[in-house]
Parts: sequence; structure tokens; C-alpha cells
Amino acid sequence: MATEGGSGIDPMHQFLVEPVAGSQLTIAGYNVSFTNSALFMVITLSVLWLFMLGGLRRQLVPGRWQAAVEGVTGFVSNMMDANIGPKGRAFTPYVFSLFMFILFANLIGLFPLGIVPGWHPFTVTSHITVTAVLAFVSFAIVLIVGFARHGLHFFSLFVPHGTPKVMIPLIFVIELASFLVRPFSLGLRLFVAMTAGHILLDVFASFVVQGFNAGGGLGAVVSVLSFVMIIGISALELLVSAIQAYVFALLTSLYLNDAINLH
Repeated sequence: MATEGGSGIDPMHQFLVEPVAGSQLTIAGYNVSFTNSALFMVITLSVLWLFMLGGLRRQLVPGRWQAAVEGVTGFVSNMMDANIGPKGRAFTPYVFSLFMFILFANLIGLFPLGIVPGWHPFTVTSHITVTAVLAFVSFAIVLIVGFARHGLHFFSLFVPHGTPKVMIPLIFVIELASFLVRPFSLGLRLFVAMTAGHILLDVFASFVVQGFNAGGGLGAVVSVLSFVMIIGISALELLVSAIQAYVFALLTSLYLNDAINLH
């Protein structure tokens, strides 16, 4: 994306939230226009809904589409059973939805829409506001489940078994602080991973353009090497997209395990 002066490429422009409809629409003095961030969240949910339609066919001999859906649902279900046990099955739909939304949002943000004039991809998980909401919703569920099941006994989670009595006050404070940091680290991890990858892609893309514009043998070498780096980073980003979705879902299941089983 060009900078304001038109002299280069601004790698941060891709994260700019811009209205795509209703830019003048306000409610109680607040602008409530439909933004590119909201658009890509709708696209993500629509693609996810279409993907899940394949799992509703219930064919005796599943096709590739149905097998893919059943494979993902089985993967998340097995993760919940391994981390929580039978009690965790009630939360499988939530963790599954969380995993699939993050995965699809990450992958859709990598689509090369920039080749279409006036379009550019937008990764909603590269915004801390989105990842923070997902993290705090998960954390709120953990707190609600913990206190609903155990009441004030939930605080025993912050005192590990076998802790000497003289150390209980210090250990309690440390464990409580570690527990309260969880939503911040959960949301920040996903945000940083996706933002860093997209910045790298944009930076190397600028090297490709500037190398060709510079001309000469050196410019061509820089452009070719930068293009090769883009291919490598794109492949890595595909892997990171899946890993970050898995890590977010895995940590959510582990936090739920603490609330359910007080481990």
C-alpha cells in the first residue's frame, strides 16, 4: 500500500480499519459504519457455515467434504477428552467454534486479494481488539464455570497441593497473578503472530517492487530473492495460522480443565 506521500509502501496500511458502507451512520454520537473488519468477520462466518454444511449430510460413506468436517470435529473432541475428560464435552461446541473461527480468519487473511484493483485482504485476528475479545470471553467462561461448580473453593486453585503453610500467602499471590495474566497472553500471542507475519510479507513485497523500479542487475537480484522469501513466508504463515488456532483452542481447554477439575 502506498504511503501518504506516494514514495513507498506502508506495511501498516493493511491493518487500517476503514468503512465500506454507511460511513456517515451514527448512533448516539458514535460512528457505526460497516467496516472492512466487520466484512471479513462476516465472510469468515459465512465460509465456516458453508464448510459445516458438508458435515450435515450424514452419508453412510462420507465424501471428502464430510470427512474433512468429521475429521476436524473429531480432532477438537479428542483434544477436549484428553485435556478435561468426559466433563469437558459440554464445552466442545464452544472450543470448536473458537478454533474454526480463528483458523478460517487467519487463512482468509492470506488470500491474495491485492491482485484485484481496490481490494486488499484483511486479517481480523491481526487486531488486538478482536483477539482480546475472544480471550476475555474464554476467560469469563472459565471464571463462571469455576465459581458455579466450586464456589469459593475455586480459590484453592491458587494454592498447589503440598504447599507449606508459611508459603501459602506468597504462592497464592503469585498463582493469582499468573492466572489473571492468562487472557492478556492468550489474546496477545495470536495478535502478535499474525501481525508480524503480514508485516514481513508487505516489507518483502515492497523490496520486489523497488528492486524492479531500481533496474539493473542488482535490482533484479533483490526482487527475485525477495519474491522467493515471500513464497517461504507465505508457506510459514499457513502453518502459523493453523498452529495459532490450535494453541488458542488448546489453552482454552486447559484453562477450562482448571475450572472444572481444579488441577
